Amino acid sequence: MDDISTGTMTAIHVAEPGGPEVLAPCAWPRPRPGPGEVLIAVAFAGVNRPDVMQRKGLYPPPPGASPILGLEVSGVVIATGEGVDPAMQGRPVCALVTGGGYAQFCLAKAAHCLPVPEGLSLAEAAAMPETLFTVWHNVFERGWARDGETVLVHGGTSGIGTMAIALGALFGLRTIVTCGSQGKCSRALELGASHAINYSSTDFVEEVARITSGRGVELVLDMVAGDYVARNLKCLTEDGRHVTIAVQGGTKAEVNFAVLTMRRLTLTGSTLRPRSDEFKALLAQEIAANAWPFVESGQLRPVMDAVFLMADAAKAHARMEAGEHVGKIVLEI
Repeated sequence: MDDISTGTMTAIHVAEPGGPEVLAPCAWPRPRPGPGEVLIAVAFAGVNRPDVMQRKGLYPPPPGASPILGLEVSGVVIATGEGVDPAMQGRPVCALVTGGGYAQFCLAKAAHCLPVPEGLSLAEAAAMPETLFTVWHNVFERGWARDGETVLVHGGTSGIGTMAIALGALFGLRTIVTCGSQGKCSRALELGASHAINYSSTDFVEEVARITSGRGVELVLDMVAGDYVARNLKCLTEDGRHVTIAVQGGTKAEVNFAVLTMRRLTLTGSTLRPRSDEFKALLAQEIAANAWPFVESGQLRPVMDAVFLMADAAKAHARMEAGEHVGKIVLEI
């Protein structure tokens, strides 16, 4: 519990890299908001693949970020720093953060917060910032997706994949996803994917060609990299775009640049956490103007997989690593 007299709070700390069992509650100094920041009494925190990588010691936080895991939270603003509208105090918000989410209190940049509208639970709100910011930037800003285009998304039932399906449906995109089982393929179709390919039993390159009558897709959203890159490029139509957001399959790929130049393909990618505060603030504004109205109307919701108590963070990470989840896992703080 929070100790008002000493200014401490309960947080999940990783004393040393390891498996899910290294996640343990501990007393931690309660942060204070600086200029442009708010302090959020955390209700829920999203669990994401980068949290797992950080726990293993493979994804250190950027300079100045909290060493506590957690890249997205929801809760109520209880204090504001210099330059922040005092009216934010008491408001329910969700926020993209660079760390610190697995705790009773978390700092966030005021400009990286979005209001939680009526009808959106705080559990759902905590499941939105990381995937929504990531998919919006990489599909629409870096990938230049336009109404009527077809997008190939790997990991169709992941948090990223389910958000890509939802946004695609709202913005006129045809979404082809890959999944690791027939059950997950069926679930992806239920969620609105146009087609779902079981990569365990089917060559997704051949299947994309069949689905598109040999034309290919305009955009690939890739979180695998490695040897998937060359296969992904075969799925692209002329002037197609390939956007990499993670390297779960390896950091190196062999690319035939003669094909790339002849077919005018674009290779790009990004990672969100180390980007500047200014960039994230502009991205939040873009999302608030274009995607958040669908949240307010009830048309856009995250796909929820499971809610774990903060003390059971190890179980949450074990579920994510097992790969059986569909949608988002969150911690109840």
